[in-house]
Amino acid sequence: MTLFELLYFLGYSIKKGYVAMNQKRLPHQVISIGNITLGGTGKTPATIALAREAKQRGFRPCILTRGYKGKAEGPCFVSRGERPLLNADEAGDEAVLMAEKLGDIPVVKGKNRYEAGMFSLSSLPSALRPDMFLLDDGFQHWALFRDKDIVLIDSSVPFGNRRMLPLGTLREPVKEIRRADIIVITKTDLNRNQHTTAHDLMKELKRYNPDVPIFFAEHSPETFITVEGKTFSLEEAKGKRVFAFCGIGNPQSFRETLLSAGLQIKGFLAYRDHHRYSAGDMQSIKDNAERTGSEWIVTTEKDIMRLRNFSMPENLVSLAIEFTVDEKFYDEVFTFDRVLRT
Repeated sequence: MTLFELLYFLGYSIKKGYVAMNQKRLPHQVISIGNITLGGTGKTPATIALAREAKQRGFRPCILTRGYKGKAEGPCFVSRGERPLLNADEAGDEAVLMAEKLGDIPVVKGKNRYEAGMFSLSSLPSALRPDMFLLDDGFQHWALFRDKDIVLIDSSVPFGNRRMLPLGTLREPVKEIRRADIIVITKTDLNRNQHTTAHDLMKELKRYNPDVPIFFAEHSPETFITVEGKTFSLEEAKGKRVFAFCGIGNPQSFRETLLSAGLQIKGFLAYRDHHRYSAGDMQSIKDNAERTGSEWIVTTEKDIMRLRNFSMPENLVSLAIEFTVDEKFYDEVFTFDRVLRT
């Protein structure tokens, strides 16, 4: 561990100890979806899939999110279970995307997730009042007790360079995976030889957490969506010449997903995660697309959330991603050893 990592870890440990001493519990089950690294593990599609499955199994879920980079002060509704009430500048791109995808499930933004949960219970009508909370990006949120911690690990770059912040992407030492109740190794579909790599990773994880159930998930391309909302199937998109760009945690995985869908990538721009686009960025993207003779400009659904203040070109499309995992994963998530608190 280098000096910079040690200083980070000391600060992290002090904060963790202080906050954990005052940890609070919500009156219903809390399931956390998080990771041990910075971004790029496919957390948002996984959270959306979990919320839908919870609803299908008869729960009334509510998503609690920090709303990263959102300017609105919490707790506040991104959605009351009807439609998005805030934009990406106010709530953050991930929060708005979840609100759009989950029209009938409330999404609450708040730095203090306990307060956000209690706010939802006191503010929502009885038909929408939650009986379960999904904690977005909660593995390091010590202030709130979680009944289950689900940890996602990107199979292509599981721990980055194995350095902690600020020299790497690890939020805490790899051994802390021992706290996970469920582990999902994600994006196993992107490389042909990934199966072997993913199983080698599973062996390492078992050394830290021998009894943890481990599942393999795919983040597969689902459909392409135009600015006006028209959809194109993967078959219709195959062979298209595209200029792609994104501002996400793992841009290489987006590139590989486009290639797996059969697109011809004529150019690619990668911005920092959660990049706030400017008019100059949009002009540069348009110019590059024209210069490369691209038929489409392609980006992610999260990036589209941050582009709505601009005049977007008609040939701009976003790629919708589907999280697929063995049904036994959901059985594991929604099976509890104790009775639901009322």
